[in-house]
Amino acid sequence: MGMEKDLELKRRTTSTIPFGYRESEAVEGFLEPIETEIKALRETKEHIMNGSLSLRGAAVQLEYSTGRRISAQGLKKIVDKERTKGLLDRRE
Repeated sequence: MGMEKDLELKRRTTSTIPFGYRESEAVEGFLEPIETEIKALRETKEHIMNGSLSLRGAAVQLEYSTGRRISAQGLKKIVDKERTKGLLDRRE
């Protein structure tokens, strides 16, 4: 089980901790995923991309469901990165 936990860790590269992660208590300089936040973010991104939620509304919903604040602009960066990634994947 310890090995699986190590594989989930993500190296911390900035001073800001991304939504869906927390500082690892076990390994300094790494982030641990928070499954509930990542799942909520994934579902919210789908709603934004299909047009059923605005960025501002989605940010409020995420804060309500996870208890962690995210700005509409921060959420936009995440969604834009996902859209760009999706476009690049289609080209290959």
